[in-house]
Amino acid sequence: MKKKKKTLTKRRYVLLFFAIVALLAVARMLTPSSTLNPQLSAFNLPPSTTPHRIWSVPNYKAAFPDSQSVQIVAAERWGVRPVRNREDAEKRKKELVYVGESPYYHVDRLNSSIPYLVPRAAVLLQDIGRSFYDSLYVKGVPMNQLIVTSVLRSMDDVAKLQRHNQNATDRSCHLFGTTFDICYNRYHPVARPVRDDTLKWVLSEVLRDKRQEGRCYIKYEVKQGCFHLTVR
Repeated sequence: MKKKKKTLTKRRYVLLFFAIVALLAVARMLTPSSTLNPQLSAFNLPPSTTPHRIWSVPNYKAAFPDSQSVQIVAAERWGVRPVRNREDAEKRKKELVYVGESPYYHVDRLNSSIPYLVPRAAVLLQDIGRSFYDSLYVKGVPMNQLIVTSVLRSMDDVAKLQRHNQNATDRSCHLFGTTFDICYNRYHPVARPVRDDTLKWVLSEVLRDKRQEGRCYIKYEVKQGCFHLTVR
């Protein structure tokens, strides 16, 4: 009797086990898995989440037309007195904020500038990086960091650049700690690499919004491969 009871219990257990497996299989077929979309799974988004569309801007030059003559006015208003060299910059840390490291952007190896900005510009850079992350997330694009290629330049830096860069003027906006460059043809992968043009489209949307909010002036630099920004 006991043996028969054990056999019955085992049979019920086996039937229950297969019933659960079958139920899970049906549920998996009815519910799309996030692993079917690697862009969503990179962020652990809910399977039902539909990524927002990437629009970019119609014309980069038209969307970001702010020339040197426009940006220098803001740079002189919000910036510091130009630093002569790196030693001078070290003495001005009460006026400047270190921007060499951040989870929201990657600073390139700097040969002709120093990783400092005035607080107003440092906040802008941080906000741009954060908004870029947020935009990548809602669009289902794997995480990549912006790359900052130029920040505060000393007068010595500008003098050296003028030897081979025609855009490096005596009154460079970079002298005032209000200005930085973000390249649009390179990015720093966090999750996995993504096509540069896709990331450029997302970045252009973010920058257009910041400009329309009145937070900065932006120039689309073709030869330098960057967006040239000055805080407002």
